[in-house]
Amino acid sequence: MSAEPVVWRLDARGVATLMLNRPEVNNAYDAALLDGAMAAMDALGARPGLRVVVVAGAGRHFQAGADLGWLQAVAQRSSEDNVDASRLTAQVVHRLNTLPVPTVALVHGACFGGGTGLVAACDVAIAADNAQFSIAETRWGLMAGIIVPQLADAIGARQLRRYALTGERFDAHEARRIGLVHEVVPLASLRSAGARVVDHLLQNAPQANAQTKALAIEYAWGDMSAQAFGRLVAQHAQKRQSPEAAEGFASFREKRAASWYPGPEPEET
Repeated sequence: MSAEPVVWRLDARGVATLMLNRPEVNNAYDAALLDGAMAAMDALGARPGLRVVVVAGAGRHFQAGADLGWLQAVAQRSSEDNVDASRLTAQVVHRLNTLPVPTVALVHGACFGGGTGLVAACDVAIAADNAQFSIAETRWGLMAGIIVPQLADAIGARQLRRYALTGERFDAHEARRIGLVHEVVPLASLRSAGARVVDHLLQNAPQANAQTKALAIEYAWGDMSAQAFGRLVAQHAQKRQSPEAAEGFASFREKRAASWYPGPEPEET
């Protein structure tokens, strides 16, 4: 496979596969992957015959969230650089959410942080039975603000308030129960399950699908004003440069509990 962080191909039916391609770091996103995702969506958007986009991850995992090494480096730069990084991240998710064609996420292995935002931004999500999910930004002193609208659309405020505040991991069956994914299949059947859904999508009229999707987004939380989008980006960037984030990065780097964790409840004697 290409060394590019995002690769894509388009078949004769108009079905595109967009592959996240940093398997050596579990497809964790950095600026290069985000730029690659935007470039891929730009290129696909210019193809008049595009009908469906399938999003998948190379290697053992779908997408393990942000590359914390990249985030730490960004946090040391100017406020303007941090806003730019947050804006790029938010633009990728927003662009995927609003593509005028149906999108299908095929999820296997780890799907953490921003990866859950990508899944929530797709119209159909199918998970392999080995998939594991978490929305754990606050564990590192960060926040998931720029993917909250898409996650709220997918799983509702009640489930979002649990999983974005606890940061706990949950499996594919729990992801299906709360609405993050539509279907769980054996890992060996993931591609064929995706192909079945794609075939259903191709049987429907392209413009009717596009209009239906646009209307669904119009009535969803993910349909943000420019002002709301800017506020989420600013909050996301500011939190990355906060004292909590500095401690979160240090705890990750040093493989220790963060200072805000008092430890487990003592056993009664």
